[in-house]
Amino acid sequence: MIRVLLAEDVQMVRGALVALLDLEPDIEVVASIANGDEIIAAVAKNKPDVAVLDIDLPGMDGLSAATVINETAPETRTLILTSLGRPGTLRRALNARVNGFILKDAPVGELADAIRGVSVGRRVIDSQLALSAWDTDECPLTPRELEVLRLASDGADAMEIATTLFLSVGTVRNYLTAATAKLDARNRVDAVRIARKSGWF
Repeated sequence: MIRVLLAEDVQMVRGALVALLDLEPDIEVVASIANGDEIIAAVAKNKPDVAVLDIDLPGMDGLSAATVINETAPETRTLILTSLGRPGTLRRALNARVNGFILKDAPVGELADAIRGVSVGRRVIDSQLALSAWDTDECPLTPRELEVLRLASDGADAMEIATTLFLSVGTVRNYLTAATAKLDARNRVDAVRIARKSGWF
């Protein structure tokens, strides 16, 4: 039996996935959780073979959880579920060293096959998304520029970003200007739109 932990915040989706996966003769859902902050403790307690993680969870997001799982419980493989079929999101997942990446609207049979593949050490990536990622450019922003732009997208002003990142306000403004220029954006709002659309955060 393949022991699975499922992390999905939408109760109806989570319940449906658990019910459908429980119909598979070789898959057992040993834990089903709604909040990303519960993932690491649930992995330690239940020792699943595969953690199926929604990318966009309250608390710790799926990619951050996958990174921690890879470091603290490498015997548990990670499979990301997402409705965000963007090449940049796939690149972020690959950088987090996830074992699989599948779209939420895939048939349940594909999800079960992905779990089986990941459990035996294969990397499973949605083929259409992999092709789009191949054809798109990598993020031109440095990690710090991306972090500053992400904080700005959450509504933080330059002073708040500076305080959060222990930078001067002038340095924050320089990062925002550089990010806007590198993305060939009209302004900061346009830079945020471009970064989001590309799946860079």
